[in-house]
Amino acid sequence: MAFMQRLKQKTRQLIDSKHMLASITAASFLESTIVPIPLEAVLVPLMQARREKLWLIALMATLGCIIGALFGYALGYYLFDAVGDWVINTFSNPEQFEHVKQQMQQQGFWFVLMLGIVPIPFQIAMLAAGATKYSLIMFLIATTIARSIRYFGLALVVYYAGNQAERIITKHKTKAMLGLTVLVLVIWWLTTVI
Repeated sequence: MAFMQRLKQKTRQLIDSKHMLASITAASFLESTIVPIPLEAVLVPLMQARREKLWLIALMATLGCIIGALFGYALGYYLFDAVGDWVINTFSNPEQFEHVKQQMQQQGFWFVLMLGIVPIPFQIAMLAAGATKYSLIMFLIATTIARSIRYFGLALVVYYAGNQAERIITKHKTKAMLGLTVLVLVIWWLTTVI
């Protein structure tokens, strides 16, 4: 509870800060890489208070996440080479890793897209994509789509619901995430049968 109070206090300070957009970008970078805090807790009140910058806030949050995703991909790409054998032999086996690698190459776009939308730590997708040397371009496209849906979706709710957005998002977040997950799974499935 004390954490949420501090977060709300920091959000109030951020609303009038001249560094608001840079702070949102930095917070989004941190949230997507090392700090598993829900950025929505800051974004929604900020978007409600600064509606004139609503779309810019969503853009900067998306940009920060994309930069964070590149960082996470690079960690998986370069550090996995350094410690990959140890990780594979400790937590898995070479055959299992080869299977994961093949799945990532065949369905990595959908894997990244799914993890970018649902409330599961996105670090999993970044590290897996880098470790398996998945296409950086496809990784960035999936990341951009997923995070744009997430942040611009919040902006859209604030645009239409105004001061009721936080209540609406809290009330319907689980249903929305479930609906988006089912939609992505159906589209993913359709791409495999067509």
